[in-house]
Amino acid sequence: MSTQQITEQLQNFMDKHIYPNETLYHEQLNALPDRFGTVPLMEELKAKAKEVGLWNLWLPKEFGGMSNEDYCGLAEIMGRVLWAPEVFNCNAPDTGNMEVFLKYATEKQKAEWLEPLLEGEIRSSYCMTEPDVASSDATNVQTAITREGDEYVINGRKWFITNAPYERTKIFIVMGKSDPENHNRHLQQSQILVPKNTPGVEVIRPLTTLGYDDAPLGHAEVVFDNVRVPEENILLGEGRGFEVAQGRLGPGRIHHCMRLIGSAQRALEFACKRSVARETFGRKLSEHQSVLEDIAVSFSEIEQARLLTLKTARRMDEVGAKDARDLIAASKITVPLMAQRVIDRCMQIHGAGGLTGDYPMAEAFNYARWCRQADGPDQVHMMALGRQLVKRYTA
Repeated sequence: MSTQQITEQLQNFMDKHIYPNETLYHEQLNALPDRFGTVPLMEELKAKAKEVGLWNLWLPKEFGGMSNEDYCGLAEIMGRVLWAPEVFNCNAPDTGNMEVFLKYATEKQKAEWLEPLLEGEIRSSYCMTEPDVASSDATNVQTAITREGDEYVINGRKWFITNAPYERTKIFIVMGKSDPENHNRHLQQSQILVPKNTPGVEVIRPLTTLGYDDAPLGHAEVVFDNVRVPEENILLGEGRGFEVAQGRLGPGRIHHCMRLIGSAQRALEFACKRSVARETFGRKLSEHQSVLEDIAVSFSEIEQARLLTLKTARRMDEVGAKDARDLIAASKITVPLMAQRVIDRCMQIHGAGGLTGDYPMAEAFNYARWCRQADGPDQVHMMALGRQLVKRYTA
């Protein structure tokens, strides 16, 4: 199928199966004995998506999928409903983790973990961020990965680990220090595979962001206490953890940007409908200048962000994520802030209702806000981009 055909098919699926089931999804989630259990509707919709071929749409072109630029529009559509990407096996952090397996795993590791992930049978977590150090500098991680004979022993504490509380999650990709004395601080880290059920792995608690626990996926604090795994669980080799991280995070950052544009666009559409349905002071909201200005500015900002993200995706297709890192940084700086501003205006147009779960804006605002921390905070991307630009224009 062409990208246009897939886009139309995805839009039809959203219209038929996703939007009409938003309330049911949350009802089923809230009825679960464990909020981090499996929502029955999710499994039903995954089966339907597989049946019509709307599955693993994120797959990079080099692995039989589509280009980053073509995927942009699809991710935007899925991003209009925050739980929708999982229906199509396109949710974070699993897409990034599957890409790690595709690029860096052994055939045995792929058979054990990648295949069930591609089938949507299990979920995964990426364990990098730590509570005791500034993890915005990934070389700061303190989790120890120590070689003992034919095993590695892992000790450390991680937090904001997406998917960790989810009952379907079976495998963790853990970043830690295997060679802390190496003079090159980018060769001190390794990444290693740790099955969730390994003795010594403890999911301490789910965390919240602005009061949201993001169940059933969640973000958790996890402790690794003398966790032992076989030497074959190392990814790519000792000292190559930073290399794996950089290979993983570039595409993931753009996927978040694409989804956020969808969230912002949907909020704007809700605001436009609200503006003609409500009156204040004898006039429709759409007849108040301030409301029209907010709508116009929001439209303009979404369009600018969309074009930047599309340009970034095209550049990634042309030269790869590493050589498109300036535009990736620019997108990661720009898009979450844009979504935050736009969604905030749209909540305001909805009055008190905009702050409630009756509309998607409040949860989408939370998503935009934590995306300003996820995959590297704004300040780190601004610092890296600024450094690149000074070097470029003063060479």
